[in-house]
Amino acid sequence: MTARIDRLWPDAADNLSDDDLIAALATPSPTVRLNFVSSADGSSTHDGLSGGLSGPADKRHFELLRRVSDVVLVGAGTVRSEGYGPMLVSDASARWRVRHGMPEHPVFAIVSGSLQLDPRSRIFSEAPVRPIVVTSARASGLAEIAAVADVVIAGEEHVDLGEALRVIRERGHQQVLCEGGPSLFGSLIADGLVDELCLTVEPTLEAGDGPRISRGPTDQAQGMRLGHVLRSGDTLLLRYVR
Repeated sequence: MTARIDRLWPDAADNLSDDDLIAALATPSPTVRLNFVSSADGSSTHDGLSGGLSGPADKRHFELLRRVSDVVLVGAGTVRSEGYGPMLVSDASARWRVRHGMPEHPVFAIVSGSLQLDPRSRIFSEAPVRPIVVTSARASGLAEIAAVADVVIAGEEHVDLGEALRVIRERGHQQVLCEGGPSLFGSLIADGLVDELCLTVEPTLEAGDGPRISRGPTDQAQGMRLGHVLRSGDTLLLRYVR
């Protein structure tokens, strides 16, 4: 059964359809949107994984965010720790995308400064669309990855995310969805590249020493404006915009 999602603010509405939720996410291109989940006490993981926090409403919203995106951008550490496979949306999302003039599946873009990626991974071998790998000029093993993905070299010693996004947009990909992890989120904040944050707050208290959703310099605060508040039972789905 699909998780029910209501809108609390603005313009309260009950039991939103997928089309209602997609309309609420409409935004001028280009956009860099972050999607994260957190416990009520601020942990971004349960048993070490962000996926462990995700409830039915978050999973539904997660799929719709991918549905409307051209590219899903993820750091290599998160790809490994969360067990990512090839970038595939649901059949319903694929049909929606085709009806709206989009490819069936978004492009998977992986950020890896060290290029410690397995070219034999299902991420590459079973990809419906050739993935993008963003790295720096100092990375080794470029030839192996270039055989299975489009390599974008952005920066000499470290990955230049602004340059990476410029190249991605030159390829016609305007809507970028970043799913983590915390270090990549922190770098995007530091570079002033975050346009939106979709944050699901799950009604659990995790305690422990779980990480925050972002990690990085403390002197790069960025103000955001509340875009909407959705609710599914005791779960809140918040959208913040630049």
